[in-house]
Amino acid sequence: MIDHDVVVRVARLLHVSEKEAEEHDERVESLASRIFRSLRVVHPSMPVMVDIPLAVDSRAFYEARCQVIEGAVATAQVVIVGRGAQAHLAHRRDVLHVRIIAPLEARLSYVTSREGLDRQAAHARILKKDQEHARYLETFYHRHPSDPHLYDLVLNTGILDLESAVEVIALVLERKALRLSLPAWELGPAVGLPRYPGQPEDFRPPQ
Repeated sequence: MIDHDVVVRVARLLHVSEKEAEEHDERVESLASRIFRSLRVVHPSMPVMVDIPLAVDSRAFYEARCQVIEGAVATAQVVIVGRGAQAHLAHRRDVLHVRIIAPLEARLSYVTSREGLDRQAAHARILKKDQEHARYLETFYHRHPSDPHLYDLVLNTGILDLESAVEVIALVLERKALRLSLPAWELGPAVGLPRYPGQPEDFRPPQ
């Protein structure tokens, strides 16, 4: 599974620290950030103006992240968590794209229990991550994470437990793999279905 390892590999490619790569993970600099980063600033311990070297910008991190994703897909069967992979690999039929969703209350419970945060901090963290993820996809791919066409499967885990979710994903993965060799005209929900015997009509329950 490729998750935090993306951060490690990006840091190596760009010769930056893992901390800096983590700070740019699926993030895009705001206009204000770009302006302030490019300006001359006053060093807090010096009464003079100094030039602060420009940090590696969001585009460089994006390109390095793409290299990591492409390299991972080319070398092995992998699970890639986030990082815009659903948009970056959208053109590949041999990739299963899954979106995991859950009601806000379920997400809050998960974050508070797993990360030891109170509800307010957990809510702020969830909101921040969602905004960063959406902004990243919109900036570099002009897509939104809620676009259903980016996914083969959208799975709501509000009720399902982890084991059940894994079983569903494994089943869809197996079924999709079996159809990869078929031509495009043999794919889709209409394949193998006979024509309606007559003109389709609205269903009307008996009176």
